[in-house]
Amino acid sequence: MQELNKIPENHFYRVIWRWHFYAGLFVVPFIVILSVTGIIYLFKPQTDALMYGNLIFVEIEQNVTPPAEQLETVKKTYPNAKILKFRPNWEVNRSSEFDILNGESNLKIFVNPYTNQFLGELNNKNNLQYYAFEIHGKLMAGRFGEWLIELAVCWGLVLLISGIYLWFPRKSSFIWGVLVPSLTSKNKRIFWCDLHSVIGFYGVLIVVFLVFTGLPWTDFWGKNILRARESYPLAGREKPKSVVKMDSLNRTGEKTVPWTVEEMPLGNSDDSHAEHEHHQETANGEKASQIKPNSLNLTQIFQIAKANNAPAASIIALPQTADGIYAVTASPNDPANQTTLHIDQYSGKVLTDVRWKDYKLLPKTVEMGIALHEGKYFGFLNQLLMLFAALVILLLAVSGTIMWWQRRPSGRLGTPPMPENFPLWKTAVAIIVVMSILFPLVGISLIFCLVFDYLVIQRVPKLKHIIS
Repeated sequence: MQELNKIPENHFYRVIWRWHFYAGLFVVPFIVILSVTGIIYLFKPQTDALMYGNLIFVEIEQNVTPPAEQLETVKKTYPNAKILKFRPNWEVNRSSEFDILNGESNLKIFVNPYTNQFLGELNNKNNLQYYAFEIHGKLMAGRFGEWLIELAVCWGLVLLISGIYLWFPRKSSFIWGVLVPSLTSKNKRIFWCDLHSVIGFYGVLIVVFLVFTGLPWTDFWGKNILRARESYPLAGREKPKSVVKMDSLNRTGEKTVPWTVEEMPLGNSDDSHAEHEHHQETANGEKASQIKPNSLNLTQIFQIAKANNAPAASIIALPQTADGIYAVTASPNDPANQTTLHIDQYSGKVLTDVRWKDYKLLPKTVEMGIALHEGKYFGFLNQLLMLFAALVILLLAVSGTIMWWQRRPSGRLGTPPMPENFPLWKTAVAIIVVMSILFPLVGISLIFCLVFDYLVIQRVPKLKHIIS
């Protein structure tokens, strides 16, 4: 603290302002993208109903066709397709859905559960919600895009922390420009500055909430820091021979597997019940293999899932190999009803049964955060709350950009100047170390920026002029 007191306040303020500017310069484009795509995906139920209502909704009748017969309808329509998932009509006025892989096309097939009539298809990788989801999580750039999103989200914390320091009142008034913006001011810079700082102050908690509830999905922090290895429920049990994880079932730009069990290995069926492989001669004399497993049909599996109290919105992933299992997963609006069942495809035995009671405290906290983040937990009001949060972030991004544009010198970036002879601040070093431990990508990038700023920008006059 003695070292901090030796630093003139205006010097320290300028340093924080400089880093707030750097953080905003990097973060703003990403948070605009995240906010817009987040709003689109937030209202997925409504937009799906509006855009694909003819496929989703059906007239209610008395008798529902058994799932196995609905499956046969899909097979007849797409004889060469691989059937991946089945989602029954969890509401009486909705169609049943099948996810299939037909050649290179990943399709969602809709079937009328009452008439067993094929209603149509939707390309899972060529629709508005898919693009919103993929851009929001990966920028349509795979793992590199995930890292950029994660870096931007974590740098958002730097932006928030520095912003709070810059907001803290240093004048006699604790009202105007601090708690209430001067919206009537004729000075445009004061107007936008007040709007930016006051909205940032009131919105800081909800923005922090969005940041921390979004981090579980990230590639580096979410998988390596937040999620301990083998932290999934029942991790200490006898492990199946399968090395395929549950998250492999998230195939279509839509997460249907609860976050808590994504690392759980899929179980294995006892394929000793399957009929042995036999060969028969084809017309040209070649031998063709044919395996006819004594597998339970989809109707039987559906009944087993219901008997084990699987929620109505459960999705059944079909086995793709002789020793594969039926995986029943449910991610309803209330995380407390999440369910994961692994069912032997031959005997119908429930091999794995994971419920909310099996979750530890951290996964429960994460799942609740995800449900709120996605606007699911308490219905339409939850959607409106998250819409408000996204609009706050957009307004902060827009007002911050306008403030920069108004003050920047012509032809230059307008970075706030670094004070001359600013001493090495041990507390700042400590902050960098802590950030590096908690958010490694931020720590690495922060060190890079510090070194680049000190060794390059401050020592190359032409570059310093352009940046300043």
